[in-house]
Amino acid sequence: MPQPTDLLFYAFAGLTLMFGFLCVANPLSRNPVTSAMFLVLTIVSMAGLFVLLNAFFLAAVQILVYAGAVMVLFLFVIMLLDLQEEERRRLNRVALGLGGVAILGLAGILVRAMTSGTAEGVGTPAVEGSTAELGRILFRSYLLPFEIVSVLLLVAMVGVILLSKKELK
Repeated sequence: MPQPTDLLFYAFAGLTLMFGFLCVANPLSRNPVTSAMFLVLTIVSMAGLFVLLNAFFLAAVQILVYAGAVMVLFLFVIMLLDLQEEERRRLNRVALGLGGVAILGLAGILVRAMTSGTAEGVGTPAVEGSTAELGRILFRSYLLPFEIVSVLLLVAMVGVILLSKKELK
């Protein structure tokens, strides 16, 4: 008989896959805002998977940072660019072909990983560190990359505002 955590894992994994597919394919609507909302649902269901792994901090960061801040940035970009209906309906055949090749490659890797045997002697890793230690490592060892990412996000927001600004005559 399956454990309740197993059932939750399958539910969250299925929701993650389904919402991820709906984010990319989006058969319900051609509106990019709908795709962004499905991306938020994908991120929330992934946070549920983190909770099942007892990674509560990662689940909270996943929701706060990605579903909160980054998705607001995506929505600003989508709404400020004001895509025309004709631009949204065009299909790029090269992109579809490369996407299909990527999907087949990922499916092959998944099948190979599922059919290969597990490594002997690999146990569960010991839990090390804490949130305080993560903060120390992030702000001591990786301060420059952290600041570079924040500046890049700021430049992207300013760039979108400048690109979407209507010319006044």
